[in-house]
Order: sequence, then structure tokens, then C-alpha cells
Amino acid sequence: MARTREFDTEAAVSRAMDLFWTRGYEATSVRDLTGHLGIGQGSLYAAFGDKDGLYRAALEHYRTTLAAAALRSLDEGTDARSAIRTMLVERVRIAVEHDGRGCLLVNSVCERLPGDPATRRTVRDVQDASQRALADVLRVAAERGEISATTDPQILAAFLVTFLNGLLVSSKITPDARSLEPLVEVALAALG
Repeated sequence: MARTREFDTEAAVSRAMDLFWTRGYEATSVRDLTGHLGIGQGSLYAAFGDKDGLYRAALEHYRTTLAAAALRSLDEGTDARSAIRTMLVERVRIAVEHDGRGCLLVNSVCERLPGDPATRRTVRDVQDASQRALADVLRVAAERGEISATTDPQILAAFLVTFLNGLLVSSKITPDARSLEPLVEVALAALG
């Protein structure tokens, strides 16, 4: 009879996500993971295949929790400009936490690319979803006259995602939201 798994895999993925986010992939050993998760090496391999499988699960967890929450927050603003401002400022605040650990997805790109096509696909999927959501918000805002209709919403959305990625890298260098948040206003000026 097969042994049943004796740990909560979702909780383990969440805890592994935090460890990878803080330390990075390369600096996190299997021993670090098993100690942090409180599971044996055999259990880790049985549940996730290997360290890379757990890393993939952690990136996916980040995508479905924090990245998805950022997109949902776009629907909560009273107007496009304030919704986008709130989303960008919140991303900065999360990135500067824990002495500027940044964004797990941006960190993974900086650490793992170009040699890791699976990470590239995961991050590209998140970026594409972000661009689509932003473009939709911007398209509606232009139709309502909230922002200028002179720039293509797709281009503006791509700019905002690129700006955010740079801001998230900067948050690791300068983990101070007060010095980074004013840059959001400069980016919002591009909306017209």
C-alpha cells in the first residue's frame, strides 16, 4: 500500500515560494527547502520531482496569488488613472518589504534567463495577462475621455509593464517606497 502524503503541499509551495523569493533559486539548496518546509527529502521528491519542480510550483503559486491580485485590483479603482496608480504603488510596497526582495517573477528572470525556457514562459504569460488587463482598462478610459486617446492602449500597457519591471528591479537597489512611489506619477503622465 502506498504511503499517503503527510504534509499540505499547497502550504509547502507557499513556504517554498517565500524562501525562493528571499534567497533566489541558486542560493536555495534542497537541504534549505526541506528544513524550511519541515519535510524529508524523499517527501519533497515524491511531491514535486525535484528542486526545479518545486520552483515551478512556487512560480505558479506566485502567478495565481500575488500577480492575479494585482490584476484584480485594476477593477477596484474609481477611474483608470487611480486604479493603475494603486496597482503600481502596491507592487512597489510589496517589493520593498523584507529589505527589498523585489518581485519573485522579475527576480527569476534576472537569475534564470536566458537559460531557463520554462521560467521565460511563466513570466511571459504573467506579463501578457498584465498587458491585456491594462490595455482593456486604458481602452475604456480613453473611450470615457479619462485619458488621451492619441496613444494605442496596447503600447501604453506595454510601457507600464516595462516601467513596472524596472521599478521592481530598482526596489532591490533602493528598498524605500517613499523614493520610488513618485516615479509612478511620472509614468502616469504618459497616459495624457
